[in-house]
Amino acid sequence: MKNIIKLATAGALILGAASCSDFLDRPAEDTYNVSNFYQNDAQCIQGVNYLYNSPWYDFQRAFLWVGEVMSGNLYFGDSQYLDLSVNGTDTDLVNMSYSLWAVNGHANTVIDNILNSEGPSQEVKNQCIGEALTWKAFAYFFMVRTFGEVPIVHNNTDMIVSGEYNNVYKATRANVYEYIIMTLEKAMELLPKLGVNANGRIDYYAAEALLAKVYLTRAGLSGTLSADDLNKAASYAEDVILNSGRDLMDTYSDLFRLQNNINEECLISWHWSPSRDPWTQQNSIQPDVAMTGFSDFEDNCWGGWRGPSVDLQDAFGVSAIDNPDNRAAERDTRRKATMMMAGDTYDYFWTDKGGFDYLRFIYDADDYGRGGPSGQYQSSTGANVVKHLTGRQADHVAGLGVTASNMASGLATHLLRFADVLLIYAEAKMGPEMQTTDADAIEAFNRVRRRAGVDEDTDGVLTWEEVWKERRLELALEGDRWYDFVRRSYYDMQGAINEIRNQRRNGWYGLDALYETYYESGYQTWNVTDDVRYNTDTPAPNVTSSSFTLPFPAEDIVFNPHLTEPAVEVDVRAMYSYDF
Repeated sequence: MKNIIKLATAGALILGAASCSDFLDRPAEDTYNVSNFYQNDAQCIQGVNYLYNSPWYDFQRAFLWVGEVMSGNLYFGDSQYLDLSVNGTDTDLVNMSYSLWAVNGHANTVIDNILNSEGPSQEVKNQCIGEALTWKAFAYFFMVRTFGEVPIVHNNTDMIVSGEYNNVYKATRANVYEYIIMTLEKAMELLPKLGVNANGRIDYYAAEALLAKVYLTRAGLSGTLSADDLNKAASYAEDVILNSGRDLMDTYSDLFRLQNNINEECLISWHWSPSRDPWTQQNSIQPDVAMTGFSDFEDNCWGGWRGPSVDLQDAFGVSAIDNPDNRAAERDTRRKATMMMAGDTYDYFWTDKGGFDYLRFIYDADDYGRGGPSGQYQSSTGANVVKHLTGRQADHVAGLGVTASNMASGLATHLLRFADVLLIYAEAKMGPEMQTTDADAIEAFNRVRRRAGVDEDTDGVLTWEEVWKERRLELALEGDRWYDFVRRSYYDMQGAINEIRNQRRNGWYGLDALYETYYESGYQTWNVTDDVRYNTDTPAPNVTSSSFTLPFPAEDIVFNPHLTEPAVEVDVRAMYSYDF
């Protein structure tokens, strides 16, 4: 709650200098104030642009730790996120909370500023307010799925004037979901239907796609699946599929390349600048997940010990201890675009050196690059992250036409993709029966499968289990998987618990010797000895029903003890309105 007052007074004043992307074109700090800005359409758009990055910056780490480590997709050694023991003093959790409240506070202030402006056209004012409302809804969507019951802060300024900023109560989850829905409905009322011409901006169809995902998530909140919510999720998703002009990109790996930051598949994304001035407008994920030496910057990467989990590899049907030659017939293109494994090479990384060879980088350091991880294989899972990487300066220049900075790239982070919408539609069409023979639902599912290069569903019956697994493979390491478990826990708590308990969340022993021998033999000798074994010593996490709700930051509870008290029912539609 301390964050609410801080962010309400800061408002939209945290604005950066113009950069290479139109999303980051905004007034310079030394010339901006509310009274001299928002004077025309261009300034109105500039005033909302920073909501696409800066307030979200401190969520970047927890975006992966919560979304992927907790869900069993990403290994993170001795981590509170891996064993599901996160407490309210964890720095990344605190930063996540701060960031989500920042988005809400800044969105509210931007909306107020636009409403009080007279220069911009009504059309552009509506568009910008709609974008801000969608980001506000997205922030609350993350909050309710992470923390459960949270306060509703409809207008920061009103709360400060009332003096109630440290005296607010939590609303129930049902109330928060209704508030998200109400917010997105207003956004859709204001936003234009730009479709493929949105150029990376949030438009009507982006907000509608998010609304479909919200309804799919809320559908199980009562403990059983709501046919009405599922029908609404299917209806909204279908409209996006049929009328937005959006489509899947032809090549899966292209989604995550710099030159495709804006593309026909991605509906909502964080758009970052490679500049550190001001801090918070940049993508800093690569250092947290890339191996030492992967970038040009000294000591810039430290994530080599964090790797895609053994369980995720199992889902893809691959193993770190199988001879890489056995993957010659591998068909699912998503695996290599998600995780790098022994024998993998990439033509889109290290383009100035002829491409990136995974094992050569590790074991031939003197001849290849800056030294890599000192000739030692780091990841105990037998894989390293591919998504969220940009590579060297040459790769960044080739992709965006500008250099990167230390801990700062311009790679967009995609939050909601058309593939997700297709899978939302397929799952929602199943209804509470959790399976369907509907041809359109099966075709939506198969569109995702076809792009991945794998077999389509041809038996005429699509099951929930098929879509559940497909979501994991399609969206792996994109910050989403834990939230699939959260929504499943609403109506199938024991199923969610059992799956997590049965995951292979640990690493292997003996991979370094196996891989070094393989590399030194010219990729000929693959000798799995008795020293290579999976770690069965570390027990599975003690996952319980309480594991699916993370604690509030301890400092927030100090400022507002009501956060420890039961939530109160709020008549959302009666208490709050967007009467503009």
